[in-house]
Amino acid sequence: MSAVEAEKKVDDEKKGGEVLFCGATCWNMIGRKKGSQEGNLVSPTRLRPLVGVDIRFVASGCGEFNFHKGQLGHGDRFRRDGPTIVSELSNYKIIRAGSGRSHTVVVTEDGQSLAFGWNKHGQLGSGSAKNEIESSPVRCLVSDVKNTACGADFTVWLSSVEGASILTAGLPQYGQLGHGTDNEYNTKDSSVRLAYEAQPRPRAIASLAGETIVKVACGTNHTVAVDSNGYVYTWGFGGYGRLGHREQKDEWAPRRVEAFSKHNVLPADAVISAGSLNSACTAGGGQLYMWGKIKNTGDDWMYPKPLMDLSGWNLRCMDSGNMHHFVGADNSCISWGHAQYGELGYGPSGQKSSAVPKKVDILEGMHVIGVACGMGQSMVIVDRTNVGDRLEQLDIYDGKASGEGCEEPEMKSPAPAAKQSTRKGASKSSDKSKKRKKPKDSSESEDEGITDDESESSEEQVNGHKQGRKVSGRARGKSAAEGKVGGRGQGHTSVANKTTNSSQVKAGKRGRPRKA
Repeated sequence: MSAVEAEKKVDDEKKGGEVLFCGATCWNMIGRKKGSQEGNLVSPTRLRPLVGVDIRFVASGCGEFNFHKGQLGHGDRFRRDGPTIVSELSNYKIIRAGSGRSHTVVVTEDGQSLAFGWNKHGQLGSGSAKNEIESSPVRCLVSDVKNTACGADFTVWLSSVEGASILTAGLPQYGQLGHGTDNEYNTKDSSVRLAYEAQPRPRAIASLAGETIVKVACGTNHTVAVDSNGYVYTWGFGGYGRLGHREQKDEWAPRRVEAFSKHNVLPADAVISAGSLNSACTAGGGQLYMWGKIKNTGDDWMYPKPLMDLSGWNLRCMDSGNMHHFVGADNSCISWGHAQYGELGYGPSGQKSSAVPKKVDILEGMHVIGVACGMGQSMVIVDRTNVGDRLEQLDIYDGKASGEGCEEPEMKSPAPAAKQSTRKGASKSSDKSKKRKKPKDSSESEDEGITDDESESSEEQVNGHKQGRKVSGRARGKSAAEGKVGGRGQGHTSVANKTTNSSQVKAGKRGRPRKA
């Protein structure tokens, strides 16, 4: 990156831009096989409360179907269908944010960090997991914080403290905290049920004490980090090859990715990203490399491979969701992957999903400052400079009344009591039906391509309980790691520094955005 480009990037972050949203607006339906699809925003759309507001940074991550665990930070568990100011943060200048399945973490300009939401595993970093839900911001026990990133149930902080440039807290189940252990134990001496000891106090990763970590990204249960020398480290859940080590073994401590060493270290302006099932970064010459589960079909990429469709593009920003990706490059916005709700932004006449990168036509010619991808939705920040009246031509989403277009799937009415009593063995059958099924292992469930293999199939599993077998750091068979998985969740959105059911602009001709 030239000095001029570096200066422009800093200026972009300082002045901010207009945030645009595309994807699902019906939070209760995300991840479900059936339900109303009305109200999805299939083109990038302005949000009424944020029109004209300078947004510097957006973050989104794995989430649940509804916001009932306080991750919005308003002191309650109510859902909000539009951007709402977090009043308890109004006295802070927020510069960075991260969001997990059910928690949110922010960083202030003076190096403090605050968090709110689910704290079952200590992912808020407050030093205690006694209160499982913190619906208002609490102080994280870290200092001199520069950035943060969240996995499903864990948090990573980057700090300027020498010897402690990266700290983690939360669920250690797959080694995603990087401390060399998963903190696993049997709930009882005579039981095969396993649990994982929460880590509520942020702890520096000892094996990286001699390095200065400058970039970090989190998938659902894995972490990608880059040090000041340009070396890439990954650790956590190893399924589908998302760690880039040519195997599917879980890594409990940071392990350097061989592909980015010697003559292919990352430059200072490198972009990194971690999706639920994959990882990505730009290396020499700005070439984008990806590894892990890249498509719903085909072989997994067990080690970093160049994505040739984006060769020659100057990638400035990138983010990955469950199985889709957004990139800001030159004066274009590019997206691809598996999508269901319009989160790729191709418009009403465009396709839902794309196996190859395609331009988001409606944003062609705009300078993209930042992007964020969550479960079923995407956000883009565009510079208002030199766009003329093009922003005015975009639709504006005003939100909707509670429950509009978001009805829960109909439940079958129970049989009348009289009929039940006349059936032979009805009572016995009813008792059997009440028995709870054992939760599947995290790599063995499926939900029609919306995959999130670490998203446990029940809250018991989320809370660290497993049945049947122990999951260790040993290499997993491909059959287990490739078992189709079901990730139910919903992208939680955080907007630092301060979401449309209307006609969309027809998309034009599009193709692979390859440059010579």
